[in-house]
Parts: sequence; structure tokens; C-alpha cells
Amino acid sequence: MSDVEFAALRTHMVREIHAHAQLAREQIGKDALAPSVMDVLGRVPRHDFVPLELRQYAYVDSPLPIGYGKTISQPFIVALMTDMLEIGREDKVLEIGSGLGYQAAILAELARQVFTVEIVEELAREARTRLARSGYKNVEFKLGDGYYGWPEHGPFERIIVTAAPELVPAPLLSQLKAGGRMVIPAGIAEAQQLTLVLKDAGGKLAMREILPVRFSLLEPGERSEG
Repeated sequence: MSDVEFAALRTHMVREIHAHAQLAREQIGKDALAPSVMDVLGRVPRHDFVPLELRQYAYVDSPLPIGYGKTISQPFIVALMTDMLEIGREDKVLEIGSGLGYQAAILAELARQVFTVEIVEELAREARTRLARSGYKNVEFKLGDGYYGWPEHGPFERIIVTAAPELVPAPLLSQLKAGGRMVIPAGIAEAQQLTLVLKDAGGKLAMREILPVRFSLLEPGERSEG
């Protein structure tokens, strides 16, 4: 497919995300997602971050398999989670679960610096290659267990997690800066909820469940460095 055809599909995807947000307005608490988020979704070429054989489906509002039992999230969920973060231009963002790099690309368009952690070596290597090919210079990579975050670079103004633990990991809570926001799916496999975590200026935490989701599991394992 040509760049023009992909651009048309991307425009259609953005319209679908907008419609989905309107249908979910009661759960998400707003009629529309932030224009800055929608603009980025309309510019970043999702087809560059999916397996070659699935490029024609890149702009369908659906998750897609990327190998190793992982998926690239549904575009609406990518947009919603990004919107919930309310990223500022000077923010430092921690992403848990690099996948093939699409969510990191979205974050990199909005934040000062993105630190992304991936436990599957092949995916981490591929994400690094794809993001570099797309010209992103404000993304740092770590191969390791995202359950433990990346304390050497914390605290972070924003944290986004793209795999679901049963409970929000304590290491991630400790790496969230006072005044920060975290978006994370959490719960048992059949009852996950997309959750917004807020930490106020005094370090007090508040959590709000947004809507039911289904993500691959995030479980603590042996800590690795990368």
C-alpha cells in the first residue's frame, strides 16, 4: 500500500477512535479525547510498528499479534491511556512493555523523554530498530522485568503500563513522582480494569477504575538488567 493509502486509513482510524470515545463518555468522564493526543494518533504511522504481514490491518481499531504471545494494543486503548496521562512537554515518562514501539512513539511525540522497558529480548531489539528508523531520539531502552520499573531514572512524572498485574506493583508506585499520574491495567485475568493512579504533592495515592480491559499478564520474575 502507498503512503497516501495509509494516510487515508489513519484518518479513518482517528474518526473511529473519536466515535468510540463518545460511546464510552460515561466511563471515561469526557466526550472527546485531547486534541493533542488525536493529532499524534493521526500522524504516527502505526503500520511501521506492526509485523510486515499485518500492515494492511494496521489501522483497524483492534489489537494485533506481534509474536511471543504479545499484541499491539487497540488504537482506542492507546489513545485513551495516552489521554489519561495528560503528558506535558517537559515530562519524563516510563513505559512498561515496549512491544514493537508504537506506544513509545506516541509518547515520544508528547514528552521530553521516554524510558521504555521490555522483557522479551527480540521485541526490545525490534522496537529500538523501528523507533530509530522513524527518527525518535528521546527514547531510552532497557531489557528487563518491567514489574520493577527503572529506578535509576526515576522518579517519573508519568508511568504507563501495557501489561496487567493483579495489583499495582509497589516499585512502580515508588517511582511515580509526587503530582504524577500512572495508567495501568490491573486485576485477575478475567476481571482487569484500566486504572488511573494519582499521587498528590504530599505523596498520597488515589486510584480510579475507568473501564474493563484485557491485557497480557505482568508478573514479577527474575530481575534482569539492560
